[in-house]
Amino acid sequence: MNSSLAHSKTFRRSRRNRIKATPYLFLLPFATLFTAFFLLPILYALEQSLFTQHRSGLGLGTPTVRFSGLSNYFDVFRDPVFYQGVGRVVLYGAVQIPTMLGLALLLALLLDTATVRFKNFIRMAAFAPYAVPSVVAALLWGFFYNPRFSPIVQVMQALGLGTPNLLGPDAIVFSLANIAVWQWTGYNTLIIYAGLQAIGPELYEAARVDGCTGIQMARFIKIPLVAPTLILTTIFSIIGTLQLFNEPLVLKQISNSISNVYTPNLYAYYTAFGNNNYNYAAALAVLLAFVTFVFSFGFLRLSNRAGDS
Repeated sequence: MNSSLAHSKTFRRSRRNRIKATPYLFLLPFATLFTAFFLLPILYALEQSLFTQHRSGLGLGTPTVRFSGLSNYFDVFRDPVFYQGVGRVVLYGAVQIPTMLGLALLLALLLDTATVRFKNFIRMAAFAPYAVPSVVAALLWGFFYNPRFSPIVQVMQALGLGTPNLLGPDAIVFSLANIAVWQWTGYNTLIIYAGLQAIGPELYEAARVDGCTGIQMARFIKIPLVAPTLILTTIFSIIGTLQLFNEPLVLKQISNSISNVYTPNLYAYYTAFGNNNYNYAAALAVLLAFVTFVFSFGFLRLSNRAGDS
């Protein structure tokens, strides 16, 4: 009898342990990939940023790597090129993010109305540019921007508007922003549209009973309730903005307005693989990640304060 009771207690204990371990087993694949492809590279970059290369004599020999502490970070803080690159991507984001999310919100509201036809076609047409790889998108728009082949320039010339230099220093930021708007508007439209679909229909019924028009319903019900989704898409857009790399890398081949240090990511890339200074590039990458965190977290705090007020 005692043996049976002890066996029953052991069985119940092992069953409870298995139940407790089940969530962690489901999380194990994600945790493994997250550690291998996110945490470990960050730790490796942090380690590399604490060393510097030293060459002796004429600099033709094999360099020696020495521990230098935070000297690379102090150099980055004094590096005007880094600040100029951050300033360019901030300007790019100030143009691209409001335009893209504003268009995405309008499209989502349009798709959410009952009178719109061919919704599936509109969703597919809006989402299709997102399926195009960013490098291919940059090549495609590079053709449209090239003064020799651009149909945009030809149309403007035919209308007597002159010959705009879409790859010039005054327009290159807007040209880069246009590529991102074209590629990511549909993606954000689907996210916002999914948020609109989660709103209970009883709210719409009550608004109709109160005599709300479609515009009033969008302004006072839909947009306020989908605000958390807009905040999420804005944070993702801020992160993507500060990581701008593919588009300027491609357009740099046809535009003299884009240099090897045009964005912080390009600067880190050419510092590592062009100048073979991997340690300084690691410090640039770590500080860029910190800047991204500051902008994203700062926007989230401002949004929370605005929501609480």
